[in-house]
Amino acid sequence: MMKLFVLVSLAAIIAGCSNNTARTGSNSHEPVRAEKLQSTTVHTTEGQATPTGANEKAAAAADEAKGGKFSAGGNPIDTEKFDKAISEAESELEKKPNESSAKLAAANAYFERGFALTEARQYAAALADYRKALKIDPNHEESKKWEQQIIGIYNMMKKEYPKPGEEPPPLPYKKGS
Repeated sequence: MMKLFVLVSLAAIIAGCSNNTARTGSNSHEPVRAEKLQSTTVHTTEGQATPTGANEKAAAAADEAKGGKFSAGGNPIDTEKFDKAISEAESELEKKPNESSAKLAAANAYFERGFALTEARQYAAALADYRKALKIDPNHEESKKWEQQIIGIYNMMKKEYPKPGEEPPPLPYKKGS
């Protein structure tokens, strides 16, 4: 009787293992997939209307009504410390307009905010700061490099980039965001 029980148990275990192998393939360590297979067209948005299309057109019309055709994109960031550094550097530059250290400090202040805006993907607003830095110090290499980098991105995407004076301000930042 004991032999029969052991043989039945062993047969059940073997049957269970072979059934699992049939479901998962040759490697019994692979998980069993519960979800149904779907075609790749289920996952695309091709041919579907974008829900924000009307909103984008309205935003573009609002920007043009304000006098600018470029809107700020990206993530809002707190620029308070950069704004303060720019204000202090501009004040020092007004007092000593011919001093190279004052020019460099002001150019660096604009560059720092521009770089922070670039990291936040606010490219159009960053472009304005790089251009302001270059207006103060035409030899500011980092600002030249990043201005060209951003223009290159716009060109690569076959989009028009903001010309000097067309750049939007940084996105407004709400404390606690």
